[in-house]
Amino acid sequence: MSYQQVTLKAFGGPEQLCLETVAELPEPGPGEIRVRVLTAGTGFTDTIIRQGQYVGVKEKPPFTPGYDWFGVVDKLGEGVQGLSVGQAVADMPVIGGYTQYLCVEADRVIPAPDGLDAAQAVAMILSYTTAFQMLTRIRMLEPGSSCLVHAAGGAVGTALLELGREMGLTVYGTASSGKHDLVRQFGATPIDYRNEDFVERILAETGGRGVDAVFDTIGGRNWSRSYRCVARGGILVAFGALQLTTGEERVPSLLWGFFKLLAGWRMIPDGRATAFYNIQTRREKEPQQFKDDVATLFEWLKAGKLRPALQSVVPLADVVAVHRLIDKGEVAGKIVLNCE
Repeated sequence: MSYQQVTLKAFGGPEQLCLETVAELPEPGPGEIRVRVLTAGTGFTDTIIRQGQYVGVKEKPPFTPGYDWFGVVDKLGEGVQGLSVGQAVADMPVIGGYTQYLCVEADRVIPAPDGLDAAQAVAMILSYTTAFQMLTRIRMLEPGSSCLVHAAGGAVGTALLELGREMGLTVYGTASSGKHDLVRQFGATPIDYRNEDFVERILAETGGRGVDAVFDTIGGRNWSRSYRCVARGGILVAFGALQLTTGEERVPSLLWGFFKLLAGWRMIPDGRATAFYNIQTRREKEPQQFKDDVATLFEWLKAGKLRPALQSVVPLADVVAVHRLIDKGEVAGKIVLNCE
């Protein structure tokens, strides 16, 4: 039986992605399962990998991209226990998710409750777990705390907005004006980063105090400005460098930003903390914690507490068009690939 998968032919633009047909299904080895993938997430991280700028991926093309997936067990390899054919499972392999079938070590996957919407469920893995861990593992924010979320109209941004609302936080979010209605839907206050100085706006909104946390995925230059928004006792959490891939920032300035974030600012006795978050690195160090957090989010989704912002659910064959939209910053929330 044949199946389809997306292959990245070479590092570069969206045109390097192609849909290919594989003649035979992969066979699970001992301790592995074969999964029929239902949905794969897409996002900014996938575009960094496509460009060859993601430090966590050492593989060279050709390979199949796709940071996370949601599917069902299709076949059990020798010795696998605790899982059954037809059971819903998920994983975050970093690459490999843009496919209809794959094999994975059974102990890596996270079992999911029955009845989840596959498109909503895949949003829980990379996007919502990133947000959840930053809000609870990096710094536990109590109800009534305030935070600033950059790129608030994106996949992780909207996850931070929704989880922040559920946690009783006061949330401000930078976004282009076209995404302000989406930001407001989650009870957050939008800030037009193109026409407003977000530092001045935050200080004005908070009476000069600043916010308890800033979540910044923009990059080194932006981190310096975000740090000015942090109140005494608060924290700046950096979790990406979007401007590096858009060409708005170069590696030297990013490295300087890392130095200030992880060393320089920590030496200043102003009561403000800084941290850098990477979900892949944290999972490697705390694999059970990752499984527990994804499982919690699946339960919240099943209970109706969460409703991720999905711009659309499109066929796997539309992957090139999806990456073009992500590159242009034209995705409100998340686009999910339907792999069936």
